[in-house]
Amino acid sequence: MSEMSAAPDGIDPLGRDTVPKFLVYNARHRRDRPAMREKDLGIWQSWTWGEVAVKVADLAGGLAALGFRRGDKLALIGDNRPELYWAMAAVQALGGIPVPVYQDSVADEIQYVIEHAEARFALAENQEQVDKLLVVKDRLPALETILYSDPRGMRHYTQPFLRPLAVVMEQGQAHNAAHPGFFEAEIAKGKGSDISLICYTSGTTGRPKGVMLSHDNVVRSANLAIGFDTITDRDEILAYLPLAWVGDNFISYAEATIAGFCVNCPESADTVLQDLREIGPTYFFAPPRIFENLLTTVMIRMEDAGRIKRGMFHYFIGVAHRVGRKILEGKPVPVMDRLRYGLGELLVYGPLKNVLGMTRLRLAYTAGEAIGPDIFDFFRALGINLKQLYGQTECTVYLCLQTDADVRSDTVGPPGPGIEVKIDEASGEVLYRSPGVFVGYYKNEAATAETKTADGWVHTGDAGVFTDTGHLRIIDRAKDVGRLTNGALFAPKYVENKLKFFSYIREAVAFGDGRDSVAAFINIDLAAVGSWAERNGISYTSYSDLAARTEVYDLIRGCIEQVNRDLASDSSMAASQVRRFLILHKELDADDGELTRTRKVRRRTIAERYGALIEALYSDREAIAVDAKITFEDGRTGSFKANLKIASVETYSPMRKAG
Repeated sequence: MSEMSAAPDGIDPLGRDTVPKFLVYNARHRRDRPAMREKDLGIWQSWTWGEVAVKVADLAGGLAALGFRRGDKLALIGDNRPELYWAMAAVQALGGIPVPVYQDSVADEIQYVIEHAEARFALAENQEQVDKLLVVKDRLPALETILYSDPRGMRHYTQPFLRPLAVVMEQGQAHNAAHPGFFEAEIAKGKGSDISLICYTSGTTGRPKGVMLSHDNVVRSANLAIGFDTITDRDEILAYLPLAWVGDNFISYAEATIAGFCVNCPESADTVLQDLREIGPTYFFAPPRIFENLLTTVMIRMEDAGRIKRGMFHYFIGVAHRVGRKILEGKPVPVMDRLRYGLGELLVYGPLKNVLGMTRLRLAYTAGEAIGPDIFDFFRALGINLKQLYGQTECTVYLCLQTDADVRSDTVGPPGPGIEVKIDEASGEVLYRSPGVFVGYYKNEAATAETKTADGWVHTGDAGVFTDTGHLRIIDRAKDVGRLTNGALFAPKYVENKLKFFSYIREAVAFGDGRDSVAAFINIDLAAVGSWAERNGISYTSYSDLAARTEVYDLIRGCIEQVNRDLASDSSMAASQVRRFLILHKELDADDGELTRTRKVRRRTIAERYGALIEALYSDREAIAVDAKITFEDGRTGSFKANLKIASVETYSPMRKAG
């Protein structure tokens, strides 16, 4: 059956203003089309839209039988599993509000979200997540019922508030049989103005805030995005990003249900790359870190390959960098270069895309933070339609989108359909209005008023500029943009993203605001540097041991000096060249509060925890003693004592660009 296009403002022509209403539509008009797949014990299980609708109805009936009421919240904790997506639909069908929680959150983080959201119900994927809830259950008086979907390991759990999801769904069947038409009637009561979900922000500067998004926010934004990229019910995606991240919620749940395409859930986080190859999605969404990891894996394999194979790879990658993007964008290319690229497709690009699971990929997006331009260009040179989008939870994912015909590595594109974006003249901050503007922060009217103006403009907290072509370029978080003592602009994330382009650097934290120069902390990538060390006959016992090696310092110094050469070619950023650095003795970790769950640096925590190291970078010292407490994976604690080296880096005179 042909679909009617959404109006320019994203309003559905058939009056479907909540996500469950699209589920009912799919059950009728796409009944036998695949809706979801999950890999379990090495085998892919599939459900059609008709089958998914029955599962959601059973779950909704079971929740109703347990006393779930309109306006109630249900917390969801676990990996990407069909049952958790079904639960979101069931809760929304009943007029409730799903509250997804990051699955790698520690118990105290889970407690905060559930307590703040006042959730009466929680659905945990498995025993691990149930155990976290049980640790804090006595501190959550509002939490009445905990459901779990995977019964393995749960045989001896006898608490009366624990209920297996399968039993609840059986009760739902009985409930719906006793109340014919209940499910459809509850969905019909839903309105676009109802709260669709509460997504908690990553909390870079404090406690996470609960962002309330309405069904209007979600449905209208999804309709506009689907139309922009001509997404259809024939597309396929792999759902592997956290359900608590608004990007996965938007794409793997809302867009999938509204457009009617198939969502594939991997077996585990460890099998994502293998499952990606097996599914071969047409639509892929990943933060920069995923593309960085993929490129690192490719380069490690190439360094370990034979001389002939390695030489062929580098030759054809050179061809791809020269003409691949032009071919992808339909621009003219000399015949010989086109033939060389075709041969490269046969010998290198095609096999590489097949290994990465990207053979069928027609649309890929990256977002969350800026991606290194060289990483971005690498994938586009292979013929992969990788684009950037810019947005945040408060705008229902996106503000700016890149068109297929105008993709640039240094911008995030023009405002998307139905979206207004402007730059505050005084502060340089990006502000916007759109159909996706959030309703408000849950139980935090003061923060809502600070973020959203009376006439609907929202402060992003990001500093940006528009190019002459109407594209938005994000510089950094507005609060993080500073000045060196000589008055030069200092944008730490801009420097950090350049550093993280190198496969040997996993994380970087740059300092410079109020200082006379820029310095940096470096986390090495253990896999990449470990492989390099093995090839060069360098033995080591641990991350700390490898990070302290003089050879590794020399390796990282070379990477930083390349970044400095790049910065020197940009007159506005030349003063941000890194002069001193140290390699941290440990990896920055979200469990230690140093990163958010989406791997954004918590600068305040870093400044407080490593203040002595920062000051040492700005002294004439060549080393600093550290005595740090460390926690092992099995929970044991120990101490680490060492002298961290501090190294200087060559800087370069600013160069004027020709032209």
